[in-house]
Amino acid sequence: MAHPLAAPLLSGSRRALARAITLSESTRPDHEAEAQALLSEVAPHAGQSIRVGLTGVPGVGKSTFIEALGIHLADAGHKVAVLAVDPSSARTGGSIMGDKTRMPRLTVHPNAYIRPSPARGNLGGVARRTREAITLCEAAGYDVVLVETVGVGQSETQVAAMTDLFVLLTLPNAGDELQGIKRGIMELADVCVVNKADSDLKSAIRAQTELRAALNLLTPHDAPWRPRSLRASALTGEGVPEVWDVVLEYVQEVNLEVRRRAQTAQWFDELLREAAWRMFRAGLDPRKLQNLRAEVEAGRLTAIQGVAALTAG
Repeated sequence: MAHPLAAPLLSGSRRALARAITLSESTRPDHEAEAQALLSEVAPHAGQSIRVGLTGVPGVGKSTFIEALGIHLADAGHKVAVLAVDPSSARTGGSIMGDKTRMPRLTVHPNAYIRPSPARGNLGGVARRTREAITLCEAAGYDVVLVETVGVGQSETQVAAMTDLFVLLTLPNAGDELQGIKRGIMELADVCVVNKADSDLKSAIRAQTELRAALNLLTPHDAPWRPRSLRASALTGEGVPEVWDVVLEYVQEVNLEVRRRAQTAQWFDELLREAAWRMFRAGLDPRKLQNLRAEVEAGRLTAIQGVAALTAG
């Protein structure tokens, strides 16, 4: 039986897309089963977009840059979906979800759709069901999907495993900031953009040169793509079209089919680990788990000993 959201979603209904993503993000078992049924039905219509992940140092102007890029693409006739991940409070679990307010022009553009989602403690800078959201957006006819991560951090790499290319935004005078960017993210970056270049052109040129040198050192000689270093100003729009030109160049040079097959296999492994943990947790004696946690907390057992005692049966 066809899912009631499938037909309107495939026809491009924003309401159906919003409801479908909400369903996929639910942790209720019945909702999860329903979401998987819907995804199975619409997945054959997905996969035709260009998926771009974007991250950046604090204050780099990610949302402003994404809006400038999104407006450029939407005005050119592209249908642009922005999946923005907001950090969740470790204390309350809540999120501000303010991305739409930071992209006011793109929010009202008829060719754009913005969906903020809470990270909810998920590592990797993305939400728990961002992959599913990408599939749903593609099925709804969006040919460009921009995934904005929480921000630069050591675990902020998972977005590279679900997008076609990874864009790192940085600032002029980025010498100190570059020291804070983890090597793993630099190695994953396919394009580096010095944003706010209009504020200090000389510093922006220097930062671009430093980034180019760093990328050359980190990129293997046999890599299918040599990462690019660019300058842009989201405020004035200068350099934004050139960033998209490089994205299109990347799509032409890199075998996306091979990359996506590897990403799908990685997705399977992640879901398998999640399912295995659920099955293991369901079979645990809650009292034994509570007692072992108390022993570890009191220092009578190390964390390794506690886990070993738990898995020993």
